[in-house]
Amino acid sequence: MDWELKRELQEKLAGEQGYYRYAAGTRQRFALVYPNSYFVGMSNLGLHIIYDLLNKRRDTACERFFLPERQRIARYEKTRTPLMSIENQLPLYEFPLIGFAVSFEMDYFNVLKVLELGKIRLRAAERTEQDPIVIAGGPCATFNPEPLSLVIDAFIIGEGEVIMPAFMDAYARARAAGVSRAELLLALAAVPGVYVPSLYEHRYDAAGRLAAVEPLPGAPERVCRQWVKDLDAWPAHTVVVTDDTEFNLYLVETARGCGRHCRFCMAGYCFRVPRNRSLALIEREVREALPFGKRIGLMGAAISDYPEIDALCRNILGEGLSMSVASFRADSVTEELVASLAESGLKTLTMAPEAGSKRMRAVINKGIEEEHLFHAMDLGLAAGISNYRLYLMIGLPFETAEDIEAIIDLAGRLKDYMEERGAKGTLTLSINPFIPKPFTPFQWSPMCEKKTVERSLKRIEQALRRRKHIHIIAESPREAYVQGVLARGDRRVAAALLRAHEMGGSKAFRRAMREAQLDPAFYLYRERSPEELFPWERLDMGFRKEYLYAELQRAQKLLPTVPCFAGCHRCGVC
Repeated sequence: MDWELKRELQEKLAGEQGYYRYAAGTRQRFALVYPNSYFVGMSNLGLHIIYDLLNKRRDTACERFFLPERQRIARYEKTRTPLMSIENQLPLYEFPLIGFAVSFEMDYFNVLKVLELGKIRLRAAERTEQDPIVIAGGPCATFNPEPLSLVIDAFIIGEGEVIMPAFMDAYARARAAGVSRAELLLALAAVPGVYVPSLYEHRYDAAGRLAAVEPLPGAPERVCRQWVKDLDAWPAHTVVVTDDTEFNLYLVETARGCGRHCRFCMAGYCFRVPRNRSLALIEREVREALPFGKRIGLMGAAISDYPEIDALCRNILGEGLSMSVASFRADSVTEELVASLAESGLKTLTMAPEAGSKRMRAVINKGIEEEHLFHAMDLGLAAGISNYRLYLMIGLPFETAEDIEAIIDLAGRLKDYMEERGAKGTLTLSINPFIPKPFTPFQWSPMCEKKTVERSLKRIEQALRRRKHIHIIAESPREAYVQGVLARGDRRVAAALLRAHEMGGSKAFRRAMREAQLDPAFYLYRERSPEELFPWERLDMGFRKEYLYAELQRAQKLLPTVPCFAGCHRCGVC
């Protein structure tokens, strides 16, 4: 045990308010792990929600673990100290249940590092009766668990509030009955929304395509995503307050899900249907935040779509607090929202047209037009906000060279407009290579060739280089293509992930793929046939596969799909 590492965790705990801490032996231990730094993990609202939910049970003591920073990892390894919890500085291997909250594909490498530091066997098949059960939830677990299928014992498919209580009850009953590990996993698989990968056999044809996913005896035919029907029954806000977070906000969730039908957006499909919390509940949560004096961070798919956003803004500022938002749509933003953000000290207004041309925005069904962008900029300039950011993607399905030129043209005209209005601020383009994700209409589409994406990015950078105060931030195409394999990969990719870990992590992933005789192009650049079986087929998001394919055809024809509305039964979720 390294006492310096333990002291640092104790100091971190001392800087927190609102944590739970129970005496050893009084409750069932649960390790809640965010596979990234404390700084990043404590900015994740989902972590707070599950931490609060589990600790409010009478039988569970949930403690948090995070991936240490690089220099701390070296110290853990040098001193052979097992990874310890924040609350009681207990080693990870002492927790019979370990749950990962996984939001990003690149954190898969961190999952393996955390288990290694915690002295846990990496391969689920090698764990014994004395070893912990390792589970994973969050967006990545819900969409495509297969790249982690050799590591994770069970996945939470959907929203944890409605799955974890039943999961914990099933776990407690099975443990009390003294069943074997295999019997325990079968019992957990019977819980709605729990996917146990070892209970499904994947078979491939001669071309390497997935031919069948066969459930073993006792496994459910399909695992249905579970979701909260009444958000007011499950308040969601910051639980553990600390200054050591990415934005130093007190987070409050206003809504969940999105019904806009953007065809690239996995969250828009897998968190459907759109649901709003009542204004009264959110106002109560804002009042509970008053003692901490922090800026309120409103969380939701599109804050400006919240039907009572203006009243909420007035309430927050009326309580003497400031506010920030996760995102808003340029076609629904209000003058009061922008003015409230400006009064709260916002320096940069962010908009997400995703594409530069009207044609590409029709392909992805974004619903944002240029007049919306200029109107939102008008509101921002009137409120005194001088800096603007655009979120854009390149490499989208059906994209042409003209669509790349349209990004350059749009950026130039928006910057001209800023200058005409006397704004001397910066226009930032945040550009990401597009990754076709599971459970979206583009899951059949190939990812754009890396060389093409790099060429498009270079074209944008060269064209805008001479414009003062236009900045370009671009995600690394190399990393995006690793994400692409992990997002779309089948069970065979899990072996390459483990091998990459042995060779040092994400930078060794391509070499690990070659050793596993897997071609990244098979996962990235191959267009799928309408009949192709996907690795995630046993998961049921509530909508029909035929609906998604029809949306792909509508994208190619530039046909719009209207947002969700009361009484709609198009996709099947309702």
